[in-house]
Amino acid sequence: MKLSLTEEQTVIQDMACRFAETILEPAATALDRGDDKPAERALFLQNLKQLAELGFMGLNVKSEYGGSDAGVVAFSLAITEVARVCASTAVTMSVTNMVGEVIQAIASEEQKQRYLPKLCSGDYAAGGFCLSEAGVGSDPAGMKTSAVLDNNEWVLNGTKMWISSAEYAGIFVICAVTDPMAAKGKGISCFLVEAGTPGLIIGKAEEKMGQHGSATNTVIFDDCRIPKSALMGELNDGFRIALSELSGGRIGIGSLALGIGQSAMDYARKYTTERQQFGSAIANMQGPQWMMADAYTQLEASRLLLMSAACLKQEGQSFSKQASMAKLHATETANQVCYTAIQLMGGLGYTREVPLERFARDARVTTIYEGTSEIQRVIIGRELLRDI
Repeated sequence: MKLSLTEEQTVIQDMACRFAETILEPAATALDRGDDKPAERALFLQNLKQLAELGFMGLNVKSEYGGSDAGVVAFSLAITEVARVCASTAVTMSVTNMVGEVIQAIASEEQKQRYLPKLCSGDYAAGGFCLSEAGVGSDPAGMKTSAVLDNNEWVLNGTKMWISSAEYAGIFVICAVTDPMAAKGKGISCFLVEAGTPGLIIGKAEEKMGQHGSATNTVIFDDCRIPKSALMGELNDGFRIALSELSGGRIGIGSLALGIGQSAMDYARKYTTERQQFGSAIANMQGPQWMMADAYTQLEASRLLLMSAACLKQEGQSFSKQASMAKLHATETANQVCYTAIQLMGGLGYTREVPLERFARDARVTTIYEGTSEIQRVIIGRELLRDI
């Protein structure tokens, strides 16, 4: 693994940083508070379109399909910079990139040509990845959503839960049971379904603790008919595909968590140089210095784990264990350091006058979605034992 960035990766990182600070930061607090939802939704969609125009919605998609072809490391760097300012935008960006990579990896050439340019250009505001269901979050092999072939159409029925960006996604990757008699996890296939297809119903937005700017909805399929050609990849091979792509998604969520944690600590660190107690800035005291030393050491460890996983994926090597390690460490660290930052700022850190309470709320879900911390430990343990 090369620790130094290429010129292209540095340019992408800097571009993401500038966009986040100039465009996203002025709106981040308003998006979180949701006082004027129609106006904030319009602004959010406008920001997504601008991200697409800059090439951030297809960072690891080939240029022939409208992507940036910048690689996984650049994707991780860009997500981190965006998340430093607005986690809601970063999660939409992460999932949309994942949807693009799924399509690129297994779709037919006709499907790639039809959908990827729209996703990368922003014609589709976002992409949706429909895997989780009620009762089958950490055990997606137990899903109930079905797809039944009726002449030249598939008929989808079922309900997906916790779908990021569902209410403004233009294209959905759907996992559904196509062979109910197969062994658990073996009879699942992937489909591409466009927004607006009859029978595809976007349910209510969840009332969440954090990441308020990003919509999270149920997606209902009620006799949703799609053409036979909507099947993506091999029949009954969708579960394997979903799991492999979730490994890549974990790099995105780990990078998002890193960005939140870095931003929280940077804000608190600056404050410690200004806050006076006992006749001195608290930055001069050993206690706060040790708190910062521990937090930044853990953040740096997160960054290195993420770069390791990203490099392995970019080079086409096995990276599942490293992605789970990176996601586990980065998301748990983000939660810890957000509370460290609040502690460093004392009572002020607990108020809405500063963004630390938003960072703490936004960080909380990162240990849950794209595979909980407990599931990451299961994956890591399984991979370690497999090596024996």
